[in-house]
Amino acid sequence: MDWKTHGIRIVRAGELDTNTPQTPGMTRAAAITHATAGASKLWAGTVVVQPDAKTGAHHHGELETVLYIVKGRARFRWGEKLEFVDEAGPGDFIYVPPYVPHQEINARGDEPVEAVVVRSGQEPVVVNLDIESPEPQSTAAEVFHPPRGPSQ
Repeated sequence: MDWKTHGIRIVRAGELDTNTPQTPGMTRAAAITHATAGASKLWAGTVVVQPDAKTGAHHHGELETVLYIVKGRARFRWGEKLEFVDEAGPGDFIYVPPYVPHQEINARGDEPVEAVVVRSGQEPVVVNLDIESPEPQSTAAEVFHPPRGPSQ
């Protein structure tokens, strides 16, 4: 085996690829993909959620997702009616199982949330759901992943 070519691959901070599906209020950048590192079963990158921004309800199909909060305070809602809620801060890991309806919210109005995201597959699956959020409207009231019904 040629370990020089097929061994460890370091993707430098300046090499992250923002040519990946984007949504208003957040910025995704891909780091580990098939194209950048030869990965076949994982996708990893970063996400930045702007102050007071939130997603609409959605899930990621059969993919498992792990987030690691680097900076800021993230609030997560999940369940059939987004009835469950918890928050995470720097150093916390969040696991999102397949098909779980959820919503991400920046819990603070004065700084972005910065996180590392790892998924169990390469497809950028986002299935938007028509679930009303119990989350109060913020002054910014910026919503990303707007509910539009199922799509991939």
